[in-house]
Order: sequence, then C-alpha cells, then structure tokens
Amino acid sequence: MRVIAGDLKGRRLSAPKGTSTRPTTDRVREAIFSMIGPFFSGGVCLDLFAGSGALGIEAISRGMDEVIFVDKASAETIAKNVKQLGIEAASYLLKLPYPIAIKRLAQEERTADLVFLDPPYRLGVLEDAMQLLLKAQILREDAVVVAEMDHKTAAPDILELLMRKEAVYGSTKIVIYEYACAK
Repeated sequence: MRVIAGDLKGRRLSAPKGTSTRPTTDRVREAIFSMIGPFFSGGVCLDLFAGSGALGIEAISRGMDEVIFVDKASAETIAKNVKQLGIEAASYLLKLPYPIAIKRLAQEERTADLVFLDPPYRLGVLEDAMQLLLKAQILREDAVVVAEMDHKTAAPDILELLMRKEAVYGSTKIVIYEYACAK
C-alpha cells in the first residue's frame, strides 16, 4: 500500500496485521479524492476507524494541515506510519473506542473540515458515529464527510448531512456528505 498523490506520493504504508481491518484499496482511495477534490489548502481531517491511517495520511499528503486519527485496534500501525513518514507534528492519535474519542475531541473543542468514516462493516455503527459527530459539534461549517460501507448497505439519511455523491467500487460503497449547519 502506498500514498497515491501529493508531497508523500509513492511512500509505503504498513497495514495492520490480521483480518480485523479492511484497508481501503488504492483504487477506492483515488476515487474518493477525485470526488472530494484532489488537493487541499489547509484544514483539519478526522480519520475515524483509521486502520492503517491511509486516508488521513493521503489527506496530509494532499495539503491538509492536521489529521486526527482514531482507532483503538490499529493505533500502533498508525503511529508507525506517521513516524516513518515524518508527519508527527501534523498528527494527533487517539487509541480509544470511537464514542469516547468523539467525546474527548468535543471536550478539547477540536473540529474537522473533512471526516473519513470507514468502520468495520459487520459492526453496523456508521450511522451512530455520524450522529455522535453531529451531537458533539465536531463538524465545521461546510465540512465534508466521506462514509465507506458495504455496497448492499443503504446510505444513512441524516437531516444535517446532505448527500452529495454516491458511488460503488466492487463491494464498497462510498457516500460523500456535506454538513448543512444552521447559519
């Protein structure tokens, strides 16, 4: 697995060992960044259920200022990738279950412009994670939320999140939302 584009293009990433994670393929990662815009001029990314951290690392490589990585099971792999790439100063890692991590981020008054949600499909926690992010007021105005799910799963329909794009790549469905906060 490698970084696809940007400052870190071509650099190798480690993947967590075992079968508990399902790294987003290069093809799907490239499709995601084609849908949301290939490069960024700053901002904060939240990579929830980060696994290897590939999506967040790709966001840093493409111009995000900071990435918050959340993953209880794969934190060591994320830390290894971050250190190997020399992006520690732009990374914040929480080795916590997602509800506790979201609560902590709210307490620290951290917010995000871009959120990647790629929970293990079998857990069925995608909509819960989205609702918790809204309740905790983690999303900045016009934030983009990228949700990855099994292709057979119906995309969550949440009032404050406007569905902008939906695409299927093999057994993976990608849905792009925009946060429509009250102004």
